[in-house]
Amino acid sequence: MRVGIPKEIKNHEYRVGLTPSAVAELTAAGHEVVMETGAGTGIDFTDEDYTAAGATVARDAAEVFGRSDMIVKVKEPQPDEIARLEPRHTLFTYLHLAADKPQAEGLMKSGATCIAYETVTSRRGALPLLLPMSEVAGRMSVQVGAHYLEKGQGGRGVLLGGVPGVAPARVAILGGGVSGLNAAQMAVGLRADVTIYDISNERLAELDTYFGNQIKTAYASRAAIAAAVSRAHLVIGAVLVPGAAAPKLVTRDMLRTMKRGSVLVDIAIDQGGCFETSHATTHEDPVFEVDGVIHYCVANMPGAVARTSTFALNNATLPFVLRLANMGAADAMEADEHLANGLNVSGGKIRHPAVAEALDLPYEAA
Repeated sequence: MRVGIPKEIKNHEYRVGLTPSAVAELTAAGHEVVMETGAGTGIDFTDEDYTAAGATVARDAAEVFGRSDMIVKVKEPQPDEIARLEPRHTLFTYLHLAADKPQAEGLMKSGATCIAYETVTSRRGALPLLLPMSEVAGRMSVQVGAHYLEKGQGGRGVLLGGVPGVAPARVAILGGGVSGLNAAQMAVGLRADVTIYDISNERLAELDTYFGNQIKTAYASRAAIAAAVSRAHLVIGAVLVPGAAAPKLVTRDMLRTMKRGSVLVDIAIDQGGCFETSHATTHEDPVFEVDGVIHYCVANMPGAVARTSTFALNNATLPFVLRLANMGAADAMEADEHLANGLNVSGGKIRHPAVAEALDLPYEAA
């Protein structure tokens, strides 16, 4: 199979779909890899690194799409990239269609087979290709939250961990999944006062056992969230409903109870965000203020630590890329129901029920 790696063109996105070592695995298996010149320069991989691994360097994205059967990316395709997709293509990348109807309609029009990293499942019911970026985003959320709590950034002027004689900042983490767990690890490491909210009592028990007396846990009722928001200096939105739009857990009315200079970090912004006042931002202009509260809603958070993120993502995606290349998309998905769960669009139809419901579009099983 001919596998293409275009350069990412989303704002301040430096990750790359495949590293040279991943390319070497594909070429050793007999596949052809075509990468756009400069695709890896954002994380210090040169064209020569890729040619040494067996790839062919193309002059531009048009050539990559024109010569490839499968396109491997990181972020959702931008309009120019969607326009280059054809029915013969398999697209393998993050899509997050539940919050992006124009993208979904563009992919439907293309006729391409579009498999989303974020809805591929595992035997345990986990999301193995979302997990590494959820880990990164969770850890980053505390890092950026602490930064924007600084007075010079417009924040309240609170040190996350406090000092002897001065209480630490209160951190409320909404969602106890992978992102929430990793956010809590970082916040605990910085000695913040941390509470995790979730609607699964089983998960809360697991987190309680994991962290012991380092954190508090609470059931995520509306009243509990409202109380948490009014007290917190930093609120991290880490909820996930696979393939679907994120629930709006923090309303505008709740926001008005927060202290001026408090910070919201919305990890769920790729799925529409879990704060009513959220809208997607970029690394170039990452924050905005509503009612005196700073919102950080960057839709590709892990892109800020692109080298770490690329290696982590490739570790997870490479086995699936090899399977798709070796067998072709149709046979690979027929042989693996968990990979098949990643199918979001094909043949001009929405193939994932949660995506269809979120976008109010017809669903049709493959």
